[in-house]
Amino acid sequence: MDRLSTSIPFLAVLVGVRLSLSGLQVNPAGKRGVLKFTDVVKETKKFITYHQSIKLSRAQEKIKKEALSVIPAPCCSNYSIATCCCPCNVAKSVWGLSNFLITEKDYDAAKVKKAVTAWVQYIYPNGYAGDACYQNRCEAAFHKDGCGGMNEQEIVF
Repeated sequence: MDRLSTSIPFLAVLVGVRLSLSGLQVNPAGKRGVLKFTDVVKETKKFITYHQSIKLSRAQEKIKKEALSVIPAPCCSNYSIATCCCPCNVAKSVWGLSNFLITEKDYDAAKVKKAVTAWVQYIYPNGYAGDACYQNRCEAAFHKDGCGGMNEQEIVF
């Protein structure tokens, strides 16, 4: 076996490790640019970490605002997810995912909007009423039409 053929599986493992660390699969099943979410617990925690750690430039903030200002917040749909009515865990996960995609994947507003919409659909598999904040469901899990809590140290799943 030559050196190239033995290094290809190693490279594949490295790529897989990098993608799993990012919290999402960027290229499942060979489809370029397609996001696939696989673990709501791990990905929510990772995205909230991105919200805390990734700082955007003014130009990047503009991309984020353009993408998120047209998406209703799933927990308080009279606000956009760009602002939400408060910094709940669903909002922080969206903001962190956006920060990651803009800084690490060079996503434009359209791609961020598409990815965030897919994330919201993933974490709310039964849909959402858009009123969790007004119906005392802030501390309820996403799949129970809640905000996942308010404290990123105590995410409700």
